[in-house]
Amino acid sequence: MSNVNEPSHVESVRFEQRNGVAWIGFNRPQSRNAMTWEMYDALEKHCDQLVDNDDIHAVVLHGVGGEAFVAGTDISQFSTFTEASDAIDYERRIDRVVGKLEAFPKPTLALIEGACVGGGAALALVCDFRYATSTLKFGVPIAKTLGNTLSINNVSRMVDMLGVARTKEALMMARLFGADEALTAGLINQQFDASTIYADVATLAEAFAQRAPLTLKASKALIGRALEQRRLPADASDDWVTTCYMSQDFSSAVDKFVNKTPFKWSGH
Repeated sequence: MSNVNEPSHVESVRFEQRNGVAWIGFNRPQSRNAMTWEMYDALEKHCDQLVDNDDIHAVVLHGVGGEAFVAGTDISQFSTFTEASDAIDYERRIDRVVGKLEAFPKPTLALIEGACVGGGAALALVCDFRYATSTLKFGVPIAKTLGNTLSINNVSRMVDMLGVARTKEALMMARLFGADEALTAGLINQQFDASTIYADVATLAEAFAQRAPLTLKASKALIGRALEQRRLPADASDDWVTTCYMSQDFSSAVDKFVNKTPFKWSGH
């Protein structure tokens, strides 16, 4: 992707402005773009800065490297979790960043190649439009990987997009959805070839400059209000967040990832 304006860089988040579209790229391909705290902070900062930028008509989120959009939160960061407040604060952070992206008043598009899991799935779900290649793997396989839980708001977002049955498959069976099934389910809007997806999404994003700005903002705001009526208070999941994150299972799963040590689920 070529630059038109000089790009500004946060170490693992790229930013480009081109033809009225802001491109935000998650740039840790060696870790399949797993999100660090700094990356979440950078995304939040970009959202804040772009709200009043009249030169920007749409925002595209994408992963750098072609193998992943975002493969969740960087698991090594969980090794410092020792108190219930660590878990609750983390889920509040995710809720804040995801919520800010969800409420962003301009059109947002997720360009998805490969893995879109965990925190990446949460980010993609709140974009207005999702476009993927045939390599898409979408899901939240925490029942296999970490033994933690999503916040009530992110569970609600999954139910809104996937329905109850598929949300249970995603969370309880740790199913990953491929591109064809995601398209049938309405999870993605369209599937593009890997060789053209950047150009195709650019065309879609740039077209928003020709549409009525107030209609776009009103439509997004009113849809958001309707969805908000179905949301519970953030603390409605604190009991299970604490139970899962403070469990022996979670600690062992993080240790397995960091130190490559074996373990078996205990349910404790």
